[in-house]
Amino acid sequence: MVPKKQIDLKMAVNAISDVIQNRPRPLRDFDQIYMKAGDMVMQSEYVASWADGKRLAFIGDGDSISVCAAYLRQREIVDYGPSKIMVFDFDERIVQAIKRFADKERLDHLDATLYNVLDAFPDVSRYDCFYTNPPWGAYNNGESVNVFTQRGMEAIGYEGEGLIVIADDEDLDWPKQVLGSVQNYASHSGFYVSRMAPRLHLYHLDDAPELRSCNLTISSIPGAAKSFTSEPITSPERLENFYGRSRAPRVRYVRERKRLDYGMAHEDEYELELLEEKH
Repeated sequence: MVPKKQIDLKMAVNAISDVIQNRPRPLRDFDQIYMKAGDMVMQSEYVASWADGKRLAFIGDGDSISVCAAYLRQREIVDYGPSKIMVFDFDERIVQAIKRFADKERLDHLDATLYNVLDAFPDVSRYDCFYTNPPWGAYNNGESVNVFTQRGMEAIGYEGEGLIVIADDEDLDWPKQVLGSVQNYASHSGFYVSRMAPRLHLYHLDDAPELRSCNLTISSIPGAAKSFTSEPITSPERLENFYGRSRAPRVRYVRERKRLDYGMAHEDEYELELLEEKH
């Protein structure tokens, strides 16, 4: 086995900083909560290694781990990574930010498209693996996680691997209940839990700053792949509390109102008080 290239941590942190400057602000109404920078560095390197040479579908990507994984390789900070990355997200701000960054940095194998998981999965070429960091399902027993996971399974044709980022906390009951629900859903869908790395990531989460998430990797059971037809999700039971308590989906897409340079302050955030002119 060829040893991995030694990573220059300073270069890696600076690269992730470039990505953070590019992404839009999170919308808490849709459970967009961003991972902290140090954890993004480790997660991006892990994803690049896990999906090395593979076609990788992201089912949502507010954190911009897709961009980080592609950018680390482009900057030659790592010498491995996915051969193709496609992001499916319902937030046009995220989609366009990814496209602009990919164009600027010439990340030819990175792209994004507007898609809502409640709609049938688009008829696209099959991917080898999927990644999702979905709404964590604290108030619906993980059903929102299962919806994102289902779309990931469809993206890979129920054959391959998926990496699910999900809440993981020793002191709370609901993360354990959600983990159980998601593992049960995976099992009934022809997948098994092949790996779990507990309590890895911290988030910019004011009301629960110590809440962590884990990497839950699921793999398809050989010979268990099933034929399927992707359909819209309309069941009230699956939609209830989708984005949190009393937050059922009402929005198909978050639209980008105007082109933004995310690394710069917006004009509606400040005003200028001028020096008095001397006559």
